[in-house]
Amino acid sequence: MNLAKPLPNYLVQRYQGWKATTYQENQAWYRHLADHGQHPRAMVISCCDSRVHVTSIFGADQGEFFIHRNIANLVPPHKPDGLQHGTSAAVEYAVTALKVAHVIVIGHSQCGGVNGCHDMCTGHAPQLEEKSSFVGRWMDILRPGFERVKELPEAERRSALERQAVIVSLENLMTFPFVKEAVESGTMTLHGLWTDTGEGSLEWFDPTTGGFRKV
Repeated sequence: MNLAKPLPNYLVQRYQGWKATTYQENQAWYRHLADHGQHPRAMVISCCDSRVHVTSIFGADQGEFFIHRNIANLVPPHKPDGLQHGTSAAVEYAVTALKVAHVIVIGHSQCGGVNGCHDMCTGHAPQLEEKSSFVGRWMDILRPGFERVKELPEAERRSALERQAVIVSLENLMTFPFVKEAVESGTMTLHGLWTDTGEGSLEWFDPTTGGFRKV
């Protein structure tokens, strides 16, 4: 069974361009990373959305961020049930093995996953209610956030739910014992961000007010 095909030509050309320029100019740094391992300063949990490019937003260098992407930048609650948990595994590795100094959750505007959760919770996406829907069961994580904003007008509700995806993830991060210990000991900090991909603006979650403020 032939599962894989050669890379599309445009990707081959881009790779060759990168190897001849960016890699060639920074060859010593790439070799240093390969020889000495990664020591990222922060873990970033962001959405799979192709419009969200966290390394560009922060001008990050190779090796600076440990990045985990999933639908709607969600972190599930701590659930050590012996099953497979990709996001929880990434968090565990970042905190306990890499010992990052910061964990950053970044949400964004026009998030398809959040819109799906909104439609599911309002009864307009029956396909996501099916037990067989991976997206639907993943977006169940955000149901507590929907309960907080459900009384808002719909135009405001969707945007508020995008920010709730960040808040819920921060709350769930604190259910992981090793995260809670690192935060309370002062060796690691948590941060929540939301970006408008069209405007290029950035907001940060202020826990003292429970709202978001522009950076």
